[in-house]
Amino acid sequence: MNVAAIVPSAGKGARLKSRIQKPYIKLIDKPILAHTLIMLSKNKRIKEIILAVAKEKAAHAGKMIDRYGIKNVKLVIGGRERRDSVYNALKAVSHDIDYILIHDGIRPFITDELIEALLKAASKCGAAIAGVPVKPTLKIIGKNSFIEHTPSREIYWEAQTPQVFKRDLIENAYKSAIEKNIQATDDSMLAERIGVKPKIVFGSYGNIKITTKEDLELAKILIKKIAKR
Repeated sequence: MNVAAIVPSAGKGARLKSRIQKPYIKLIDKPILAHTLIMLSKNKRIKEIILAVAKEKAAHAGKMIDRYGIKNVKLVIGGRERRDSVYNALKAVSHDIDYILIHDGIRPFITDELIEALLKAASKCGAAIAGVPVKPTLKIIGKNSFIEHTPSREIYWEAQTPQVFKRDLIENAYKSAIEKNIQATDDSMLAERIGVKPKIVFGSYGNIKITTKEDLELAKILIKKIAKR
């Protein structure tokens, strides 16, 4: 099983209200993105990492990769939307790759155990994503913010990354999305649109995506706990 990891990292960081783009904000001793890439590069299954970055950050990203000695990383230029960044990265994947793992650059608490569980599920089902059951009670609202319905939260899961796909499957999903100009907030949505039913694998509530100031503060606590182990 030859695996390539695609890491879309062209986000601007508007919700963090930072002048620094999200992937390059320091998390204790190094940028968030560096933490993520280091964890992926240590996984023995992953043969290469395709990193999609904003054009103006390509040189900066290259220097970061060199500084932290991160191996087997190819840089590509990301697009305006996440879909475009992943599509550009797919075109740079080596010919001998069988499975594509897609992971957010600002989700640094990835583990080998989760990667292995996803690869095992994807090898059987073609597609698998990490996720966790939602904790809050959800409300369906209508006009003027009045509640119309309270669904059972037992059927709702929060999608995370990594998301793993057989190569031909995700390439077809993205080709279709580009041709039809379909946007999506995660990769599995595009797979679903071509008739695939990804399997969900229990992720971790600690597998956070750092998008707000509160997320960043929580990440600092989590990384200190990991360092003490």
